[in-house]
Amino acid sequence: MANADVHKLGHMPIADHSFSTDRSKVAIARDNTVELYDTRGRDYQLLTTLREHDKTVTSVDVAPNSGRIVTCSQDRNALVWEPLPGGGWKPTLVLLRINRAATCVRWSPDEKKFAVGSGARVIAVCYFEEENDWWVSKHIKRPIRSTILSVAWHPNSVLLASGSTDSCARVFSAFIKGVDARPSPTAWGERLPFQTLCGEFINNTGGWIHDVAFSPSGNALAYVAHDSSITVVYPSAPEQPPTAVITVNTNMLPFCSLVWLDEGSVAAAGHDCHPVVFSGDERNWALARSLDDPAQAKSVTTEASALNMFRQMDLKGSSTAATDSTTLRTIHQNTITTLRVYESAGGKVSKISSTGVDGKVVIFTV
Repeated sequence: MANADVHKLGHMPIADHSFSTDRSKVAIARDNTVELYDTRGRDYQLLTTLREHDKTVTSVDVAPNSGRIVTCSQDRNALVWEPLPGGGWKPTLVLLRINRAATCVRWSPDEKKFAVGSGARVIAVCYFEEENDWWVSKHIKRPIRSTILSVAWHPNSVLLASGSTDSCARVFSAFIKGVDARPSPTAWGERLPFQTLCGEFINNTGGWIHDVAFSPSGNALAYVAHDSSITVVYPSAPEQPPTAVITVNTNMLPFCSLVWLDEGSVAAAGHDCHPVVFSGDERNWALARSLDDPAQAKSVTTEASALNMFRQMDLKGSSTAATDSTTLRTIHQNTITTLRVYESAGGKVSKISSTGVDGKVVIFTV
């Protein structure tokens, strides 16, 4: 069985989650609320519930240094929650200026900005305006043609990747004058005015791009699509074709989320309910292993399952038993919605966290 720490937080689906840097708290996006749990005990204890949104909360992210929480919702709003000295949280409305649902949100590594994807075919890059004491946004529009499903920041806090339902993964510049320092040149670009398109990669089968992520160095981009594939892109130089674009097709159900474990490996998970690890480099990528192998679980539990089946038949006076038809051989019993880095050191991730439609939070050792 997988080496994992499992926490069941009710039966309602969890859309997204984010741990604080010291991992003492976790924010859970569920229905119209965000639930904050104390994670320091064996069982997670509910601390408070943030209730300002009036429609489904689609995404949540905890800032790594300040501990501020940003949330977005189908109510077309985003809120920044500031921790108060005496306890409690103060919500601040963000001027998103969108007319469709907000779908995803992520802080930049330096916490000066956050990006909100939406169904309005725009990405709102939000920053704090000191003189007016509020959060405002600039829109990335072209050439986005459909709903944004995911956003991810480059380590330099200027480049921004997105995945959308127009089957494209894109890399943009989110440089905002007066907020960002001029970034060092990268393989993605050198002169980077706001909304510069630094890369556009199309899924050949027309599958939606569910999630995107930069490698720890920022020198590669990975994305997962609805055709059950994962693609890794290695850029070469500004305005030049990439060095390599490697796609791994699988016979699994589609992936919904992915995280880089190091420069040569990626964990992905989704509708198959268990995380898998891909590894490779600029020459080739391949499926390496599963973190919760259902085949292995099946072999371990076959004898117990057979005994249980006969017990059920005896109790019910029936020749058929439904014990195995309703229980998966995996820890998660429904789609995994989000993977996050839980613990890392020296550029290598040792633990990842997952949440799913089954209401579970699981910490996997990788």
